[in-house]
Amino acid sequence: MPHISRKKFTYKIGPHLRAYLKKYGRETDIPIHYSDLKLYKESIAFYDKKGKDTLWETCIYAPEEQERIYLHLLEIYALLKVGGDMQVVEHLGVDRIDVCLYGNTLPFRIRIINKLNDNFDYFYVKNADASRLYGLELEHLLSPNRISYLVSDNTLIEEHIVGIPGDEFVKHHIYEDDFNGTRLAKEFVKFNERCLIRLLGDMHSSNFVVQVTPDFDETNYRIRAIDFDQQSFEGRKNIYLPQFYKQNKFYFETVQKFVSKKSLTQYQREEKMVMIARMKAAKWPLLNLLDAMGKEPIAPEENVIKLREELAQYYESKRILRARNMGEMVKASLLEILRVRI
Repeated sequence: MPHISRKKFTYKIGPHLRAYLKKYGRETDIPIHYSDLKLYKESIAFYDKKGKDTLWETCIYAPEEQERIYLHLLEIYALLKVGGDMQVVEHLGVDRIDVCLYGNTLPFRIRIINKLNDNFDYFYVKNADASRLYGLELEHLLSPNRISYLVSDNTLIEEHIVGIPGDEFVKHHIYEDDFNGTRLAKEFVKFNERCLIRLLGDMHSSNFVVQVTPDFDETNYRIRAIDFDQQSFEGRKNIYLPQFYKQNKFYFETVQKFVSKKSLTQYQREEKMVMIARMKAAKWPLLNLLDAMGKEPIAPEENVIKLREELAQYYESKRILRARNMGEMVKASLLEILRVRI
């Protein structure tokens, strides 16, 4: 299994990334920030429907503060979903605020409930980390998935990504009648390829979700990353390949079982060609993002040196050796796929 640093450094948003966020409408003013949510009086453990401790705790605020906090959080949800139009969300309310105490970043999870039908949604309030922001934006530009998030000063507002956690999917869904191992294997191959090309690390099964879509005669799957903290940080190539994590053993074995060597090559090339199309479609935002990424540090120098050597050997290319930092490494990796020919 790849070795992950126990605690990744948190990198502040630098001026170049800040300028990118403003230019592309990611930065906005919000009425309440991460630091305000930390002022809860106490918290109680939150258990799921089966009585299992979720490792999240529900926050309890002083009565005189709760109404104000809930109103501001609803305003933020309106900004995230409908451009700030409060009339559209007047039938919604904040049901609960949870904090995750076991992670490095201590995020807050906000549960929004529809008062008319009890339907609910979530969003997250986090400390903004430059690594995560680069990861979110690269996901938005280069994956099949669109990402909705906002930044205000050092606070990150992030949408909830719907899906079955990868580890839970293996425990409860692989024995269902409509399970399709071939299609899941194909999706994992493509997910594996995307992670390496854009250098997204730590993609073990707790850090991605599986979205299941019934088709008229089969079941389709999409694997989506939900944790972007390890974007372009670690110094080992295998950390950016989900196939090497022991938590992903089932997914790797599914590929071995259902995908021939010829099909494996086909799926990898398919994903590369689609990524090339995405790169062309998002040319200017991507170039501006990579430019900012190349001007501000998001990894220690020793990690850059180690990864540069491994990627140069993997790609059999001297282009990687000219990369001076992680931003330039991502750019060089993306340029390498332009050499792909079907």
